[in-house]
Amino acid sequence: MTPAAAVVDALRSAHATVATAESLTGGLVCASLVSVSGASDVVRGGVVAYAADVKTAVLGVDAEVVAVQGTVAADVALAMAVGVRERLGATYGLATTGVAGPGPSEGKPAGTVHIAIAGPHGSWSRRLDLTGDRDMIRSQTVDELLSWLVARLGEESRSDRG
Repeated sequence: MTPAAAVVDALRSAHATVATAESLTGGLVCASLVSVSGASDVVRGGVVAYAADVKTAVLGVDAEVVAVQGTVAADVALAMAVGVRERLGATYGLATTGVAGPGPSEGKPAGTVHIAIAGPHGSWSRRLDLTGDRDMIRSQTVDELLSWLVARLGEESRSDRG
C-alpha cells in the first residue's frame, strides 16, 4: 500500500479530513492523496504557497517570522500547517517547505526540508536532510510526510482508546 493510500484509509477510519499547504512540493502531496480512489471522502483541498507573500497572505504565516527566519524554517512549516487546517476546515493540516535544489536557497543547501502536521491534539514539525536530485527530494518529502501522518493517526487512535 502506498503512503497516500494508507493516509486515505487511516483518515477514513478516524472520520477525519486533511488539507495541504505546499511550497517545495508544489502540490505533489495533495496530488498523491487525490490519486487514491475514495480520497474525496477525506481530502478538503490544498494550497500551493510557493512565494513568501502567499504564505503570509493566504495561510497566515507571520511576515516577521519569514523576514527573520526565511521561508525554509520549522516555524514557517508549522504556521502553514495550522493556517491551512483552519482555512480549509480540516481535521489535519500538512505542510512542506524547503530547498529542492539543485542549488542552495536562503543560505540553506538543497535537501533542507521542513514538514509539519497540525491536528486536534497539537502541531509538530520535522526537519529532513534529503539527498538526490530535485525530483527525488520532492518525492521523498511527500513520502516522509504522508508516512508520518499515518504514524500520528495510529498514535492518536491508540491514545483515544486507552
